[in-house]
Amino acid sequence: MTGAVIRGHAQRLESVSFQVAGAMLVDDIDMDVRYGEVLALVGPNGAGKSTLLALLAGDLAPTAGVVRLDGRALDEWTPRELARARAVLLQANQVAFSFTAQQVIAMGRAPWIGTERSDDDPRAITAAIAATDVQRLTSRAFPTLSGGEKARVSLARVLAQDARIVLLDEPTAALDLRHQEDVLRIARDLAAEGRAVIVVLHDLSLAAAYADGVAILAHGRLVAHGGPDDVLTAGRIEQVYETPVRVFRDEDTGRPIIIPRRGL
Repeated sequence: MTGAVIRGHAQRLESVSFQVAGAMLVDDIDMDVRYGEVLALVGPNGAGKSTLLALLAGDLAPTAGVVRLDGRALDEWTPRELARARAVLLQANQVAFSFTAQQVIAMGRAPWIGTERSDDDPRAITAAIAATDVQRLTSRAFPTLSGGEKARVSLARVLAQDARIVLLDEPTAALDLRHQEDVLRIARDLAAEGRAVIVVLHDLSLAAAYADGVAILAHGRLVAHGGPDDVLTAGRIEQVYETPVRVFRDEDTGRPIIIPRRGL
């Protein structure tokens, strides 16, 4: 990362709510996101995870409360400032025109056009391509790629952006086992560089294995926020997901592994 990293709090939600058409999608959440850490947002379908990520990204404005980035309310940031501070990977990896994968990845450098950091474009793009294992895809038209390939190319675009805050919405959903692990290892590497990484995940074991903190949501509310051991207990998971589970310890890492209890 070529830009300076600010230590401490990257983002802060202060009594944040988001309501649309009478539905409260995010309900009165207070939460801190720190540089140098991976925060996993987990919870059942419709819990508010993607909405919360969009609020952190500034793509949605809260209907109550304040979202801050580096201590400033997001509505005080210009779009160009936000694009240089945070990079966002959405669930839908769509491109309107038949750009090549290489061109899509290069789009991540757009916020730095006309700045001294544009000199770093070749290095940032090359590093992003290598990290996401998409070297053989760079000449392909983006619409011809499989879902998993599109996800990896889109992640490469986010990495090329070289922002200090990285927000990933279900980045492993279309990926095979190896590339799921690769994505979370990348998230850990980004945090080790001092960046803040917020990732929406459905796989609780992946969240437990790689996240420093886990925030579990249900019905738009923050149920718990803390370390994986504290948050991902069998009782809490069963309450939130309404299904019985077993929680084991990984014999290599000691981290929790969560599996459903079957045959009950």
